[in-house]
Amino acid sequence: MPSLSKRPQGVSLRQVLPKAKILGANDIHVSSICGDSRGCEPGDLFAAMEGARHDGHDYAQEAISGGAAALLGERLLPFGVPMCLVSDSRDAFGRVCQALAGNPGEQMTVIGVAGTLGKTTTSLLIANILEAAGAQVGVLGSLGYCDSREAAPAACATPRSAELADWLARMNNAGCTHAVVEVSSEALTKRRLAGLRLDAAVLTNVRNGHAAVHSNPKKYARIKQQVFDHLKPHGFGVLNADDRGSQSILHELAAPVLTVGLDQPANLTAAIVERHKSEQMFLLTAGRETAAVRTPLVGDHFIADCLSAAAVGLALGVDLLTVVRGLESVSTIPGRMERVECGQPFGVFVDAARTPDALAATLRALRGVTSGRLLCVYGAQGGRDRSHRPLLGRAVERYADWGVVTSDNPRDESPLHIAHDVLDGYHCPGSAHILPDRTEAIQYALNKARPGDTVVIAGKGCETYQIIRGKRRVFDDRDVARRWLFDVGASKDFHGREPAIFRMADYVN
Repeated sequence: MPSLSKRPQGVSLRQVLPKAKILGANDIHVSSICGDSRGCEPGDLFAAMEGARHDGHDYAQEAISGGAAALLGERLLPFGVPMCLVSDSRDAFGRVCQALAGNPGEQMTVIGVAGTLGKTTTSLLIANILEAAGAQVGVLGSLGYCDSREAAPAACATPRSAELADWLARMNNAGCTHAVVEVSSEALTKRRLAGLRLDAAVLTNVRNGHAAVHSNPKKYARIKQQVFDHLKPHGFGVLNADDRGSQSILHELAAPVLTVGLDQPANLTAAIVERHKSEQMFLLTAGRETAAVRTPLVGDHFIADCLSAAAVGLALGVDLLTVVRGLESVSTIPGRMERVECGQPFGVFVDAARTPDALAATLRALRGVTSGRLLCVYGAQGGRDRSHRPLLGRAVERYADWGVVTSDNPRDESPLHIAHDVLDGYHCPGSAHILPDRTEAIQYALNKARPGDTVVIAGKGCETYQIIRGKRRVFDDRDVARRWLFDVGASKDFHGREPAIFRMADYVN
């Protein structure tokens, strides 16, 4: 983590952190800050933060040896340099980063989007609505970071504190009027938004997708709720009235809130007019105004994302027709129910759904527009929450007609061991197909598809790599599907070579 240095004249820690206790000096003026002792340079303020494996306080001497001129931490460190003592190092680190960047969020309208599902889609929809209204918009999310002029791949959905401040400054310097920030639960837990105030905060939903990581569902909901703590005094929130988790915190919010929903009464509602595999149309109603929205992206969950985005646009003064124009301008979202069209007589979708809730939502959406069978290729990641694995299998068995368990990113785990965990969620595991090689699994499903069927390839979405035994190799679900459809599926009968397939009975007993 390189040091963040933006203001040559520096900032006063007494001003930025008025509740902190400063030792060894009347005040500490810093022009750069670093959270990694290995990257400290002369003059840096070293922020000692506790991590999952290491405690930064234990590396203060290393930071000083690298040139750190002062320390920021949660406990007294007797190393002979000025120290700023705080109750939360991560929060203080974020505030100093934003101050050194010139608090760019104060010069723009900033929208934060949190939730278990739909953050990426909602963020892009909001950006498109604002751009349709003539705004210059920067976006930070899992698909990448963009300051409206230049873009870069995303290391994580929400940039770390120093990088977040830097990108916001870049947006401000590029002339952005608005910034849309995808806010992950990890970002809220690690205080990455500290020092950044939001004009609008959207909570798409609160599901059980990551509850195990955060100990329990109630704690997880409280973490998601923290996004509203970052609202400016005039800021507002947007909540999904159809989502029980969101409803449970509605009465606890002090800020004004707009609600959206398809089923429950809300400020913004939608009624589905028609839905096909290639598009859907719904009526969006806000107060006394109603407008039709036609979009090639299907599913109730996508309509919910549209409603949340529309609520933000309308609250920021965008008229309804412009909101609709912005929504309809989104023809595809990489790796989110992304269609692969090569002239085949069945649907092929690539989707990033990796959690049980996300996969179930995707399968339900496609079930409603599929006249034939619903086929699903999916797997679970190695080195990640094992409690998800049987729930993935349960979702596929419940909502799909046919599925094949394959590798996602197995990392250092055995693909067959991961498949065993997935099959634990099946009531009839003997019916499950297991094909560890992901390329062959995709080809197998496409080969089995008949006219009217739908094949969904779930898990990796727009990822262009696969991690096996600690190594990354180039891999893209969309490319694999297109190659097969062009090379093999071009024949009228859609017959190809069937690879060897494993069934539960083949290796149990």
